[in-house]
Amino acid sequence: MQPPSLADVPHLGQVVPSLLAALGVPGCGNVLTLPEARSAGVLLVDGLGWELLAEHAADAPVLTELAREPLRVGFPSTTAAGVAAIGTGLASGEHGMVGYTFEMPGTGVLNALRWCSHEDGSDLRGALPPSEVQPLPTTFERAAAAGVEAAVVSSAQFRDTALTLATQRGAQYAGVHALGDLAARTLSVLGGRAFCYAYHSELDLLGHVHGPGSPAWRMQLRQVDRLVESLVDGLPPGALLAVVADHGMVTVDDKLDLEETPELLAGVRTFGGEVRARHVYTEPGAAADVLAAWREVLGERAWVRSREEAVAEGWFGHTVSDRVLPRIGDVVAAARDRFGMVRGLAEAVESSLIGQHGSLTSAEQLVPLALAQG
Repeated sequence: MQPPSLADVPHLGQVVPSLLAALGVPGCGNVLTLPEARSAGVLLVDGLGWELLAEHAADAPVLTELAREPLRVGFPSTTAAGVAAIGTGLASGEHGMVGYTFEMPGTGVLNALRWCSHEDGSDLRGALPPSEVQPLPTTFERAAAAGVEAAVVSSAQFRDTALTLATQRGAQYAGVHALGDLAARTLSVLGGRAFCYAYHSELDLLGHVHGPGSPAWRMQLRQVDRLVESLVDGLPPGALLAVVADHGMVTVDDKLDLEETPELLAGVRTFGGEVRARHVYTEPGAAADVLAAWREVLGERAWVRSREEAVAEGWFGHTVSDRVLPRIGDVVAAARDRFGMVRGLAEAVESSLIGQHGSLTSAEQLVPLALAQG
């Protein structure tokens, strides 16, 4: 039982290098064959899947018209990995953000969004400096080194977070508060020779809480479309804008609580990942038995691989560095259909959400690439 083959679809990590190449930044490959530009921006709409956009095209006519092809986001299809792909131009096997949560050897399981211990919530910024967890040069640093102004336009609450420091070093951060100043600041940056990354999070939030495709989600999609329309209408001459996403989303209504399934706990030391994509870290010598048990219990509801198999099959990209390899579970499970692997006690909030993502399905993997020029 194999995941869908999306190898021929361009990767999210190729977007920013292609934009920088369009600006003339040396050493960047224009894999997406984008036209030359004076300034370039990318707007990442958290949670906007290609299939969701197609299903609700009437709510987003501007985006639908501009979306020329899909991108794939790679595994896991989650925000930490997607933001890092934008910030490094690489897949998770190199940038190292291999999950919403993942084990950092010698420290414990890191929640990459909050940069805290997933077990007890303690702050890990001291124990795990962002520049050590993700030490590779960022796309913003590459732009700045070539004399291109690099800017991030995102919520003010994310300005000094560890994930921002890990993935957006080298950028001038413009903290904004609503769609209006996000649009205005992005257009202001694009008025010069610059590269701008803008981020919108609320579509993902409503998808989690109300479900993707719900009335609330569709109303938010309409607001996103107005945002894109405002940006397109205001693009300065010579500016190039790409609108992308970090993952799609599915409704999960078939849940298995790992904490109530003894067969899936035997030999397990700790868990990482999230509801649709699990890292399973095993006790010494138990990996083979855990793999067999997870395959037997989950059956057709998930793709279950050993670490070695997942790496060989390219789940984490063409390359997995020695620095990143220990962060991947000894066993990795990716949910199919509308299935979720919850932890009702340890992850009460996450387990209660209607919309989920992280896995290898096309609904989660494929996101739009919409392009506009000033």
